[in-house]
Amino acid sequence: MLNMVGLSYVALLLTVGASALESLRAEYDYYKYHPMDEISSWMAQMEKDHPDVVTIVDYGKTHENRTISLLRIGLKTEAKKKAIWMDCGIHAREWIAPAFCQYFVRQILQTYKTDTKMEAMMTNMDFYVTPVLNIDGYIYSWKDSSTRLWRKNRSPGPSDDCYGTDLNRNFDANWGTVGVSFNCSSNIYCGRGPISEPEAQAITYFVGSRKEDFLCFLTIHSYGQLLLVPYGHPDFTASNYDELMKVGRGAAEAILQVHGKNYTVGTSPDVLYANSGSSRDWARMQEIPLTFTFELRDNGTYGFELPENQIQPTCEEAYSGALHIITYAHDKTFNGAAATAAATLWTMLLAVGVSGANLI
Repeated sequence: MLNMVGLSYVALLLTVGASALESLRAEYDYYKYHPMDEISSWMAQMEKDHPDVVTIVDYGKTHENRTISLLRIGLKTEAKKKAIWMDCGIHAREWIAPAFCQYFVRQILQTYKTDTKMEAMMTNMDFYVTPVLNIDGYIYSWKDSSTRLWRKNRSPGPSDDCYGTDLNRNFDANWGTVGVSFNCSSNIYCGRGPISEPEAQAITYFVGSRKEDFLCFLTIHSYGQLLLVPYGHPDFTASNYDELMKVGRGAAEAILQVHGKNYTVGTSPDVLYANSGSSRDWARMQEIPLTFTFELRDNGTYGFELPENQIQPTCEEAYSGALHIITYAHDKTFNGAAATAAATLWTMLLAVGVSGANLI
């Protein structure tokens, strides 16, 4: 076996040359965590490498005056397009979330040229992907070991001795009612008022100004292996709750097929805890029909400090789940109800393909 490996490596050297191998080594590593400057450079490279389908859109500023940007991904057409929203990194310490957004972008850019289904979705819809929303907090979480578990943004509180608002308690969705704190030192401090924070304002204004275009709103978090549907407040139920649960369970099944991980589907009060002011709930209140929070791996063994060797399987399974939801949204809108039945089969086949790729 070792001789075969050695011969294969020699053959590879002869085929592609040493310089090409150096180039391969220099490729972006999707299976490690990246600091913000590397993610920003990666975004610029995506736009440079795929100018026909990728555009960087700046849509806000953080408290520390950093630009909040997203990647708009889609094939150019004359027709008015629908849209899919995905944001990662709303909580600084959840590093697996930005890693997933980057993986998701890579996968759809690799897939659409050879997969007619993905090509159709990128023709009919634009994907708006924010790899890191809470940029100030994310950068702070990289400062040293003492800041690694920072959650909030970095805006100053009412007093001089506390910083940060939990951005996922700051949206105008039953703000300040349940599952929050008004103590600035708390990790779930909801801010001075609804959308008081510039990062929450950025999503509110960008998505809210074109809310009729969005079919789906996915916000990526960790940890817990959950797919959460609206609402976080126990006294409210989404008008399409049954549909959300059906689609969510389909996504959980697609996730299960990849690496055997179970994701629980439900409202936050039912499977986690009650809360208010989340971006998911706000999006559903804007009549975006399919809004989900993904809580990625794991179940608490490593928590927010998920080892890098789990990035790949986590991203592979979450990609399959996200694609199930996105495919359902697309087919319901563009192909009619009959075609939505094909979404499950397609995502299952894709999951097998993703898993099989590990063996090649």
